[in-house]
Amino acid sequence: MTELRLESVRFDYPGGVRALDGVDLVIRPGERVALVGQNGSGKTTLVRHLDGLLRPTAGRVLVGGVDAAGLTVARLARTVGLAFQDPDTQVFASSVWAEVSFGPRNVGLRGAALRAAVDGALEQVGLAGEAATNPFDLGVSRRKLLTIASVLAMGTQVVILDEPTTGQDLRGVLRIESILDGLTAQGRTVIAITHDLRFAAERFDRIVVLRTGRVILDGPPEAVFAASAWPALRSTWLEPPLPALVGERLGLGSTPTDAALVAAVGSTGGAPLSG
Repeated sequence: MTELRLESVRFDYPGGVRALDGVDLVIRPGERVALVGQNGSGKTTLVRHLDGLLRPTAGRVLVGGVDAAGLTVARLARTVGLAFQDPDTQVFASSVWAEVSFGPRNVGLRGAALRAAVDGALEQVGLAGEAATNPFDLGVSRRKLLTIASVLAMGTQVVILDEPTTGQDLRGVLRIESILDGLTAQGRTVIAITHDLRFAAERFDRIVVLRTGRVILDGPPEAVFAASAWPALRSTWLEPPLPALVGERLGLGSTPTDAALVAAVGSTGGAPLSG
C-alpha cells in the first residue's frame, strides 16, 4: 500500500510565482481526499508533484516511503495515475481502445491481461461499445470519462481525478460516484480536485482546503464545513455547500443527510426558519 507524503514542499514557477509554500501533507493508503480552493490556490501544482510531472523547489515528496526525486515519471506512473481536467490535453490516439491501452501497455501489460484491463475500464465508465470510435467523435463529457478509463486501466494504487464531475450530467456524476466506490472497495487511494463542494462533502472522507499555496483546513467534511470554518473557507472565495448552511441553521450539523433535511424542513410546516 502506498502512502503519499509532502514535507515542507515549496514550488516556484519560472518568473518567481510561488504556487506551493511549505506544504506538509500525508495521504494514507485507501483514503478518499478532496482538494478544494480557488483557482490558483495550488491544487493542480500539488498533485503534479505526486506523479513527478513537477519537482519541488524545496522540500520532499515521498511516494510509498521513497523520495520521488529519485524516481522517473515512468516509474511513478506505475503507482500514481492522473486524469487531467481538460481531456483534450491527454487524449491523442485514433481509437478509444488504443487510448485506454496506452498506459497499461507501457507498464508491461500484454495479451489477455491487457485486454481485461482495457475492457474492464471501458465498462466502468460506460464506453464498452465505443472501442473502435475516434475519441474526438465523443462529446467532451465522454472524453472526460475516457481519460478516467485510461487511468483505471493502469491499476495504479493511487488515482487522481482533476475536476471529475465538470461537464457531466446526472448520469455521468452517478457513474463517477460508482467508480469512486469501486476504487475504495479495491483499497485504492482516490484524490480529487473539485470545485463542487457538495460532491466533496458527500463523497469524500477528508477535505483539504488550499489558499495561496498553503493548506488552511484539513479534516473530515463535518469539520471543514462546520460553521466555525466558514470564515476560512470564505477567505479563499469558497461558500459552504448548501446542505451545510441549511443543516447548521436547523441544528443538524454541517453534513446532514437528505432524509434529515426533508424531515426537519417538514417539521417547520413551511414556516420561515429563525436565526
